[in-house]
Amino acid sequence: MTTYKATAFFDLDGTLLDDKSQVRPEIANAMTQLKENNVLPVIATGRTEVEVASIMKQANIDSDIIMNGAFIRVDGEIIFSDLYEKTLIKEVYDAAKANGDAISFYNENEIWCNEHNEFLLGAYNFIHTPVPPLDPDGYLTKPVNMLLVLGQNNDTYYTERFPQLNFYRNTPYSLDTVKKTVSKGNAVKLLQEKLQLTNVPAYAFGDGPNDVALFDACDIKIAMGNGVPLLKEKADFVTKSNTEGGIVHALKHFDLI
Repeated sequence: MTTYKATAFFDLDGTLLDDKSQVRPEIANAMTQLKENNVLPVIATGRTEVEVASIMKQANIDSDIIMNGAFIRVDGEIIFSDLYEKTLIKEVYDAAKANGDAISFYNENEIWCNEHNEFLLGAYNFIHTPVPPLDPDGYLTKPVNMLLVLGQNNDTYYTERFPQLNFYRNTPYSLDTVKKTVSKGNAVKLLQEKLQLTNVPAYAFGDGPNDVALFDACDIKIAMGNGVPLLKEKADFVTKSNTEGGIVHALKHFDLI
């Protein structure tokens, strides 16, 4: 078993990826260098493994926290998976339909949705990933770790209607939806405990509102230059933007590569 001297957690969109949702060669090289220096790189994202498998391969990263902390895999091994209850899914589903919003369902292997409306098409185009297939009743037989509510104007309604859930607006068209007990931050703590890494420094890299919990759980907080103001205020270091070599700049700043 590798003795890690640090862990580094990377958000994807707006952080590890460029403006075309691609892994630039210098990023892949940096992740390889991290591993050679006994630093464990971990993707921490709202996406699921279906969407990030090729990204992980390109980036030379073998571990992930996905669906905003609802699922954790380290070196190919599942160490945590939080599932929605069917009754709660039905409540969110019905609320989305009543508001004219679509809904997508996520587990680590699959994404599907109940309809292809303008918000859903906009959301998946925004992150450059394929539109999921239709399967409105699939949640009745398949496990679900995360929901995506596809709409633009009902954030307050969902927050008030479902106080037991967290809603993260990560695109202009979508709300990542997980249980209140689930977050990237809680997932970091679970990973550290499972791997006995609570005494090594943890570095967080992020740009969006769903990275706040990640920042809170890590020792060193690095906000991208393109990050939201709230994250920059919490950061120990604000690096360059994701399109200007921000990841490599920060890793060199902290002597991780």
